[in-house]
Amino acid sequence: MIHRFAWALAALIVVPSSAAAPASLSGRWKTDDGKGIVAVAPCGTKMCGRIAELLIKEPAGGQRDERNPDKAKRGRKVEGLQIYWDLVPHGDGWKGEGYSPEDGRYYKAHLRVKGNRLTMKGCVSLFCRTVTWTRMG
Repeated sequence: MIHRFAWALAALIVVPSSAAAPASLSGRWKTDDGKGIVAVAPCGTKMCGRIAELLIKEPAGGQRDERNPDKAKRGRKVEGLQIYWDLVPHGDGWKGEGYSPEDGRYYKAHLRVKGNRLTMKGCVSLFCRTVTWTRMG
């Protein structure tokens, strides 16, 4: 009798740890403003995102990271720039770090995939902004 109770208790303990993982972030995502495509893929044991392609007219030589708070990084090209890193599963979504070359801000990122939509909430201090991107192909 005690043996059965121990097995039942063990089964209850195992069930929560086997909860479903959040939907996959992997893929190419078109930004909400239509200015670019971000490719999200594994990088080591975590996920990362890079600007795979800019869909806007760029200046000669390519768009640069002109608003970066680090003056030494302002000359790097935006296309190919890593803008998400250390993304790990968190509840029914993902959390990690992000960077916006549009305003030169680093932020805490919270991402959630639902179907072909990726909702990203970025927060700097108490101020947050949410955007929704669309999966490509």
